[in-house]
Amino acid sequence: MIVILTDTKIKNLKPSEKRYSIADGDGLYIETNPNGKKYWRFRVNRDGRRNWFALGEYPMVSIREARELRDNARRRMFDGLEPKEEKEEIHTFEAIALEWYKKNAPKWSDKTQNITIRRLEMHIFPFIGSKEISSLKAKDLLSLAQRIEASGTIETTRRVMQICSQVFRFAIPFGHCEYDPVPSLRGSLAVKKAGHFAGLTKPSEVAALLRAIDVYPRELVRYAMRFSAYTFCRPGEIRHAEWTEFSGAEWRIPAEKMKMKRPHIVPLSRQAIEVLDKIRAISGHCKYLFPSSRAPKGDRPMSDAAVLVALRALGYSKEEMTAHGFRSMASTLLNEHGFKPDVIERQLAHIEGNSVRAAYNYAEYMPERREMMQWWADYLDGLRNREKEMVTK
Repeated sequence: MIVILTDTKIKNLKPSEKRYSIADGDGLYIETNPNGKKYWRFRVNRDGRRNWFALGEYPMVSIREARELRDNARRRMFDGLEPKEEKEEIHTFEAIALEWYKKNAPKWSDKTQNITIRRLEMHIFPFIGSKEISSLKAKDLLSLAQRIEASGTIETTRRVMQICSQVFRFAIPFGHCEYDPVPSLRGSLAVKKAGHFAGLTKPSEVAALLRAIDVYPRELVRYAMRFSAYTFCRPGEIRHAEWTEFSGAEWRIPAEKMKMKRPHIVPLSRQAIEVLDKIRAISGHCKYLFPSSRAPKGDRPMSDAAVLVALRALGYSKEEMTAHGFRSMASTLLNEHGFKPDVIERQLAHIEGNSVRAAYNYAEYMPERREMMQWWADYLDGLRNREKEMVTK
């Protein structure tokens, strides 16, 4: 039976156990496979034999395009030529992943773009890139994950699986695959043990660190460590701090720079402002407070390794102190001195359980936070000076 096909009619064709075809007219058919994929076919009867020619996959080849291909094939036959068969596209994981990357990369930072494409090229494409995405099963992804796990990089495994999952979910609406197999791996992969960044929390150790920072020779890195101690913001937030974000006694960090993608306010203590004044004499003409020494115009932030290298030079191992350690230092000591946990957590910009509430309450507890930040700076100065006096006696 010949049916004048429409997009609605084609979309309503359900797969069955056996492949079947519906005619559109003049030799054009839409073929529905058991896996749900649909292909255009052109049928020719010659010398009592039936021949089929592929014209492409629906919906990549639309009804109008399929009819044009059929008409072209009929014209070729009239001229005594063989109908031209369209090669059906194989949707490999690599091809789909690159389309996904191309669509999303403009929304990412340069760092995220570079890391993502490197993970695709190093950990994914060599092993499953050439396979048709619809043919990939959970066992294929498990094998890929276990290969990465074998090198001991559990976090990389997790990130690579996240990328794979996003590619599958990108492909599903286009009909390139039917499901994302990555979630089914839950429980089959190694889990990274929760941990905290190393940081000093004993008052005497904190005092020794502050005194060591005071004599570190690289001036801008020295101020970066002092500013980290006074504000206990994340290292990336401090490195990317821009002069335009500071007004009066506040540092307002825009949402796109925050881990949780929500704006954050940092009340500045008297000591933090004094550090800013000293930094301004060095980098006030630059975009960033802490520009890279390799960027003469100051249009690139300091390296993420600068503070870490300084801490190692001061004699602190990774088990003792990290760039993130200023945060755990503040959290531990502020809690020990009786400050409200909610006030501390809000100043640390930790995630709020109620995401709607968190989106609007980034300025919550501001009076208490101002008072706490000034107390913290006074406390650090007191530790440094008291211990310094004890050493000199």
